[in-house]
Amino acid sequence: MSDRTYAQAVAAGIWSSGADHVGYIPSVTVAPVIQALVETDGGRDGVSPHVTPLSREEEAVGVLGALPLAGRFGAVVMQDNGFGNNLTALTTFSVSYHLPLLIVANTRGSLGEYNSMIHSISQHVPSILRTLGVPIVELDRRSSTDDWHDVVAEAGTHARMTYRPVVVLASFWNTDGKVA
Repeated sequence: MSDRTYAQAVAAGIWSSGADHVGYIPSVTVAPVIQALVETDGGRDGVSPHVTPLSREEEAVGVLGALPLAGRFGAVVMQDNGFGNNLTALTTFSVSYHLPLLIVANTRGSLGEYNSMIHSISQHVPSILRTLGVPIVELDRRSSTDDWHDVVAEAGTHARMTYRPVVVLASFWNTDGKVA
C-alpha cells in the first residue's frame, strides 16, 4: 500500500487519467486535493499551469467540458452538492454532445457530516446522476489509496473511451483525518 494520502492519490489519479487541465470550485472540503494537484503541477497558492480555480460548477462544466472540442481532456474537482448548480450544463452540453469529462466530487451528507442542511441535495446526487445516464463510481474509506488512484484514473479513461462525462463520488470523511 502506498504512503500517499487519499488526496494525493486522487490528484495522481486525475493526472494518470490523461487530464490536460483541471478546474476546481474552491472549498475547504476539497482543499487537500487541490493542493496536491497544484503541487504536482509545479504551482502554488491554488494556481498552476494546468489547474485553475473557477467560480461555479456550471462554469467548470463549460470550460473543462469544452476541451475535447480542441482535442484535449479536462477534469473537475468539486463538492457533490454542486450538482444542484451544474446539471443543466452537464446534461445539455457534455452528455448531449458526447464530450468526455472527469468529475471528482467530494460527497457530503454521510457519516460525520456536520451540516444538517447538506443532506437535502447530497443524499440524492447518486440517483439523480444515474437517472440522467451519467456513470458514477463511488469511493470511501473501505478502499486503499492505491484503489482510489486506480479508480480515478480508470474513470477518466472510461470517460474518454465512451465520449461522456463520468463522475467519481469520493467520500473523504474518515480517510486521512481531514475534511478532504
